[in-house]
Amino acid sequence: MDRVSLLRLGDDRADGGTARERAHWDEASVGTAVAARILPVASGAPDRACAAFVTSWDEAIALAADGVDGIRITMLHDGTRADVLDGVVRSGAAFLRTTPARLAEAVEIAALPACDVRVSVEARDVDEAVAAVRGGARDIVVDGWDDDGVAALREAILPEVLVERTALPLDTPIEAMRDRVAMPLFTCWLQQVDCRGAARPRHPWAPGRDMHPPAPEGRMSSEWPDAGWMDGDWVRGLDQVPPDLAGILERSLAGTLPTVAEMERMFRARGAEVDVIAHVADELRRRANGDVVTYVVNRNINYTNQCYFRCGFCGFSRGPKSYNARETPYRMDLDEVVTRSQEAWDKGATEVCLVGGIHPDFTGDFYASVLESIKGSLPGMHVHAFTPLEVWQGAHTLGVPVREYLERLSDSGLGSLPGTAAEILDDDVREHLCPDKIRTAEWAEVMIAAHEIGIRATSTIMCGHIDGPVSWANHYEVLREIQRRTGGFTEFIPLPFVHMASPIFIQGRSRPGPTWDEVVLVHAVARIAFDGLIPNIQASWVKLGLEGGANLLNAGCNDMGGTLMNESISRSSGASHGEEVTADELEAVIRAHGRTPARRTTLYEIIEAPV
Repeated sequence: MDRVSLLRLGDDRADGGTARERAHWDEASVGTAVAARILPVASGAPDRACAAFVTSWDEAIALAADGVDGIRITMLHDGTRADVLDGVVRSGAAFLRTTPARLAEAVEIAALPACDVRVSVEARDVDEAVAAVRGGARDIVVDGWDDDGVAALREAILPEVLVERTALPLDTPIEAMRDRVAMPLFTCWLQQVDCRGAARPRHPWAPGRDMHPPAPEGRMSSEWPDAGWMDGDWVRGLDQVPPDLAGILERSLAGTLPTVAEMERMFRARGAEVDVIAHVADELRRRANGDVVTYVVNRNINYTNQCYFRCGFCGFSRGPKSYNARETPYRMDLDEVVTRSQEAWDKGATEVCLVGGIHPDFTGDFYASVLESIKGSLPGMHVHAFTPLEVWQGAHTLGVPVREYLERLSDSGLGSLPGTAAEILDDDVREHLCPDKIRTAEWAEVMIAAHEIGIRATSTIMCGHIDGPVSWANHYEVLREIQRRTGGFTEFIPLPFVHMASPIFIQGRSRPGPTWDEVVLVHAVARIAFDGLIPNIQASWVKLGLEGGANLLNAGCNDMGGTLMNESISRSSGASHGEEVTADELEAVIRAHGRTPARRTTLYEIIEAPV
């Protein structure tokens, strides 16, 4: 899947740039660039204080010998053909920057077997850029272009797909930069890129912010900000996307689930491809669920914010080394938990959802006592409680097997398990995101055991931090393996990362949440990947706002979650959306988007039939 990449040079991210190339950088000028969210790039003699290098063939080889990864190197086409080829293959340079006069030779070099380099050309205007692309260039470098100039190039090179990059290539993994460049450069790059390594849109929207999502009126993808894109029509036809993606979607519509590699391909979709994937997901939703959109009247009870696990994403937990002291540590007593459950019952709730920190004093007996207290007062209330982490920890503190402990919880009144504590079910990511938390296989063991004794569960993913297409596809496959084995998941809920007060973001080690297009993709690909396995895909209004969540009803979602009453975990991470909505508010937004609302139980039994 090839793209034409575009690097926009400039002095400030707000004006469109992502990098500045200069021959000489000092500490002050590097600091000024980073403050403007611009990556400094050394041109000429390599300056190790920079994020990337544009240099001669011999200097490129020297950089590589000194341990610099080729993704940080752009090699100039400034020697003999033999020297240039030798420099490319020995340095592993990502780009070979050539001139129009030598473009044909550069293209020939890049086409050689075992030569993995992209031909790059600087262009002063659209005509020069188009000529370079038509001549075989795969990367265009421009300086000072505005959004209209980029839009003109995008349209002029169709059917080629234009993708904006940063100083580094598309799909650069975090692992290639973490601990290999100075921390300010790493943070600056993370704030520039989306989960696919491309330059993220420059609008200020992020999950948790109290603003409408940047979704265009007539389509799903907001990849480009210009009027020609934002006012465009929703692209739906499979003939409008590359053949490889069209084939995946055709097979999906015919009932063949995508492979892990095919899910990864869908997660790398751009622009019009996002539109088409959302359309296919919407068709599969219509087949599975019709036009009914469900919700549940429930209450969240976060019984403590004290936790001895140090998850990098969590702005909710409090401990001796809390990153945010706006909220003092607390722990509810059982009477308070029962009182809040009673209040929810009196307001018509059919479910209480219990999730909290892992208090250092908690044992498995505590979790059982919570269930017994609620069910003793409210036998008709469904208790949706305790993540696999809490179950694992509870069993461990009592020295009993997970299955035995789950049976005790079931006997005490547990109705179902929330699928949180999943985050990303890919241990390469968990190692940096939540290193002391249970790993993927341990999370799966709890879920499989719960399902096998009759306890249903939800499933989730938290996306937009240090993850990406590979880890998302791996996560979805783990859920599919469990669901094929047990059939115990009732729904899937993508949870976009709310970054504002999260420690890993404050430390400069994560991206600022997913882009809108990525939010669309994690929901739409879920509908496609779980077709026939998990029937319900939920949009989280807590992370996205009511309008943001409702927009995803056009991308495969058929559920809007719950009324919640006092949700606080997202708020503690910086979300500004409300802690509670009413059933009337949920029904109104569902109807406004052309769907029919229906109230349900936790296990998706309809309480109030749609009318």
